[in-house]
Amino acid sequence: MSAFDHVTAARANDRPTSVDYINKLFGDTFFELHGDRRFSDDKAVIGGIGKICDKPVTVIGLEKGRNLKERMDHNFGSAHPEGYRKALRLMKQAEKFHRPVLCFVDTSGAYCGIGAEERGQGEAIAENLMEMMTLRTPIISVLIGEGGSGGALALAVADEVWMLENSIYSVISPEGCASILWKDSSKTAEASECLKLTSQDLFKMGVIERIIREPRNLDSIMFESFKGLIARTFDKLEAVDTDTLLQKRYERFRKF
Repeated sequence: MSAFDHVTAARANDRPTSVDYINKLFGDTFFELHGDRRFSDDKAVIGGIGKICDKPVTVIGLEKGRNLKERMDHNFGSAHPEGYRKALRLMKQAEKFHRPVLCFVDTSGAYCGIGAEERGQGEAIAENLMEMMTLRTPIISVLIGEGGSGGALALAVADEVWMLENSIYSVISPEGCASILWKDSSKTAEASECLKLTSQDLFKMGVIERIIREPRNLDSIMFESFKGLIARTFDKLEAVDTDTLLQKRYERFRKF
């Protein structure tokens, strides 16, 4: 597959969303929590508490929706400042109660409307980056579709970052990159190659720790395996002294 083929696959309408992963991994143990306690509840961010292999976990996901109505309700996965503030509220709650944090990332980027800017979009993202770097509990972030710019990074400052085979992760969309570099958005395929945005490229460069195989029709076998991998990884991270964990997390990002 070419890089642009991965872009197309990451944006496919039938691709499982964060809600699908939460339902498959947590089942009826998941309890959703709402609101940022400052402005409103942003439906682009789904968050709450659930259990994986009897381990309580705080889970947060950027949700695109699976049909037109859902996508409009969830703002196509582009979070407002209150979405990132809700995510941070849940992460700080997880830190207080010593729960690990699992994030699912699937967004073309943070919402760039006037209202979002007026309410401090940049500040909300920057605060997440800062607070996640020093959050005193293990964090795993999984890119399950698109990982666009700061909107994705705001939930991806983690001890380990994983990607689905056909997911993408980049500082800008291929269309935006082509428009800036060549003043021609038709050069999206060339921009996709230049950005090194595929899971294979990023794994080779050490930006991510693991590539996860794509679930075929939400098959239960894949999710049972995935559930066990998440639980084992959290056990491994929780066995590390907290100060050492934070130092390793800091060094992980400094090396880039």
